[in-house]
Amino acid sequence: MTDPLKQQRRMGLGMQVITWVLILGMLSWYFTGLIDRQHNPNQQVTTMLVEDGVREVVLTRNRQGHYVTSGAINGHPVVFLLDTGATGVAIPMHVAEQLALPRGRAFVTRTANGDSTSYASRLDSVSVGDIKLHDVEAGVATGLRTREVLLGMSFLRHIEFTQRGDTLTLRQYPPG
Repeated sequence: MTDPLKQQRRMGLGMQVITWVLILGMLSWYFTGLIDRQHNPNQQVTTMLVEDGVREVVLTRNRQGHYVTSGAINGHPVVFLLDTGATGVAIPMHVAEQLALPRGRAFVTRTANGDSTSYASRLDSVSVGDIKLHDVEAGVATGLRTREVLLGMSFLRHIEFTQRGDTLTLRQYPPG
């Protein structure tokens, strides 16, 4: 026979281990979400309709001073880093593969990290909130080692954007 006192101690120790595993798991989940929200404070993008059908999205700058937002390419969710210094939409190779984007002709891109090879692509749609453009030029960038898609001027030149303080307002006017 086993000693009932030893059994109780073993069960108590087991409950403590389970409790600590649950606490550590919950803390890990909470802080991972907190870090994600700090990196991308615009995970839930709201579009406002202002005068005469103008669509407006207001983004908040993250702690590093960048505008990062959730959006979509061809209806698939992605995370964008707005980059007015980028000529086009630059998509990391691993993201392009996940989205099954076609790769066209190769071309050289010049970045702060030096020259790199990219492949021309066209996106059926690119959206941030309800601001949506069709047939957008993009490049699949082999040297881009981020998880974000750089949302460059091939998208941004078709909308109005204004920065004030820690916010960036995007406006899309109706055609014509």
